[in-house]
Amino acid sequence: MTREIPEKTTLIGLIRHGETEWNTQKRIQGSGNSPLTPKGVSRTREWARTLQQWPWDQIHASDLGRVKQTVTILNKDLQLPVFFDERLREQHWGEWEGLTLSSIKTDHRIELERQVARGWEFTAPGGEARSSVRNRVFACLEQIVTEAPGKKILVVCHMGIIKTILYHISNRAFRPEETGFIQNNLFHIISGDQDGFKLECLNIPRQSNG
Repeated sequence: MTREIPEKTTLIGLIRHGETEWNTQKRIQGSGNSPLTPKGVSRTREWARTLQQWPWDQIHASDLGRVKQTVTILNKDLQLPVFFDERLREQHWGEWEGLTLSSIKTDHRIELERQVARGWEFTAPGGEARSSVRNRVFACLEQIVTEAPGKKILVVCHMGIIKTILYHISNRAFRPEETGFIQNNLFHIISGDQDGFKLECLNIPRQSNG
């Protein structure tokens, strides 16, 4: 942390679920689900040890299966109250859920390019607009800040949700020409109070066994 956090400010840690079977196949999961891989399980156990360096008060998490599995593993060490919230679910990708990214780029190239160019209005056919995801996620975060002032809250969710949070706070347009600043599968901390949200620390790595 690079600054002193005011007493009533809520700190929120953001971490993605462990690697899943569909992640390894580069399939779009969205609102669907697949179980964690053995690597996903072992890395999640390592994350539990890393996360113990912060005195968390609660876990708030997506209610999708891959996140619930991740929370179960993390909480064997963290031992925290857990609140599952459907507002933290990954973006619904409609007709593209279950497809590989390569097949979407090949078979739906024109529509994909059109949607990517729309930034916050990206919507897969039959799916959910990214702006709608932003609205529900920040409704959840604002409720957390209101109900848990000064607490430290660990949010376990999805990469799309983490990007949505960090891009919104950073006033990003979510367009392909923007330079990326978030590394996948790392840990991030933001803060929130009645005046809004701030980035605190991004791309924190897990501690390995070595």
